[in-house]
Amino acid sequence: MKAILSPLGLTFGLFATTALAQADDVTTFTLDNGMDVVVIEDHRSSALTNMVWYKVGAADEPAGKSGIAHFLEHLMFKGTKDMEAGEFSATVAANGGTDNAFTSQDYTAYYQNVAADRLDLMLGMEADRMVNLRMTEAEVLTERDVILEERNMRIENSPQALFSEQADAAQYLNHAYGIPVIGWRQEMEGLTQEDALSFYHQYYAPNNAILVVAGDVVPSDVRDLAEKHFGDLEPNPELGPRMRPQEPPQRAERRLSFSDPRISQPYMIRSYLAPERDSGDQREAAALTLLSNLLGGDGATSYLATKLQFDTQTAVYTSASYSGATLDDTKFTFVVVPAPDVELSEAEAAMDDAIQAFIAEGPDPDDLERIKTQFRASEIYAMDSTSTRANRYGAALSIGLTVEDVQNWVPTVLDITEEEIIEVAKSVLERSSSVTGYVTAGNTPEAGTEG
Repeated sequence: MKAILSPLGLTFGLFATTALAQADDVTTFTLDNGMDVVVIEDHRSSALTNMVWYKVGAADEPAGKSGIAHFLEHLMFKGTKDMEAGEFSATVAANGGTDNAFTSQDYTAYYQNVAADRLDLMLGMEADRMVNLRMTEAEVLTERDVILEERNMRIENSPQALFSEQADAAQYLNHAYGIPVIGWRQEMEGLTQEDALSFYHQYYAPNNAILVVAGDVVPSDVRDLAEKHFGDLEPNPELGPRMRPQEPPQRAERRLSFSDPRISQPYMIRSYLAPERDSGDQREAAALTLLSNLLGGDGATSYLATKLQFDTQTAVYTSASYSGATLDDTKFTFVVVPAPDVELSEAEAAMDDAIQAFIAEGPDPDDLERIKTQFRASEIYAMDSTSTRANRYGAALSIGLTVEDVQNWVPTVLDITEEEIIEVAKSVLERSSSVTGYVTAGNTPEAGTEG
């Protein structure tokens, strides 16, 4: 079934309607109806990745309809006026390709990996389902059962996932990032055909979409095919800026305890509200990226690993993570699994001491240089995958960055100083903007918050 993903999203922005904007091997243009097109040339094989991204995700859903973005993603593989239910994927497979889709908080994307000479066919089918989706009531009810079972598998059967839902809800009191992408069960159970079609007609339009083609293509051919299949589709003139409720200032630390008999090893998680990447000014996000890698990006050599796992043997696992690839404020997160006979409160105190020591000492220059070298290498390796490159540029419009932002990201990260890393650590790692969770085994599941 179609998976809910939290894909790595690097990004790009809007461009002039008439001019082709060239940057390295990336060409962009915009159709008259507002649809953005990105072409990434790569002639090393005769294959390509074709993607259509819609600038709508779970955080854009109407109140009380959580899960509708992901539900519609499933229904997009039903029929159209020209295709039977299931015929889309069957056609892709018959032409030697693979297809799928994913939903995040900020966007929904559909893709095919096929031979380059099948692009005409893929674009025709994508244009068809952009405006001609058809579904029966029976198909809607059946697919609703599918997503409910998906929630059972992904969330209800995973105590870690159940806790993560509670932690997100505690972190985001007002923003929709506090609502799970798959939706709350009681609201999913009430989703209807009318809900799906209303969401579809509001958001699935060329002026809310990005076409990304990466592989053995030339921009002029892609432009001709995009005009052929999408050029006559009507935009939705009622689409305006994405207006989301934002988080108020967090003025008190929030704490949760979660107990479930399926937990095999207790652990603690601490998350902080953190800024996302901003177009034209990515230095803060770049510094946070390096900070997460320095503190907990590697289980053997990171600062927390050294202090907690080796020096004091307080923990058996530590990590720190941050991704600024969101439209609105994101999170900076720590995880610590204490060593046997170490209480969660002791592990938390040791983590706090280590963080304060890092801020006081500053990053080790050799560690910082090593992490920058690894970052540079990983970006080079990623260039070998057309699907990775398509994902990076495809997520772009959804979170408001530009092609220049994507191409400047690596140089920006490599240019960050030790002083900038300490500055963001001081500004972001404030206990007053944190949520701390203790996850333990127990006889009955329970979760509570206090602030």
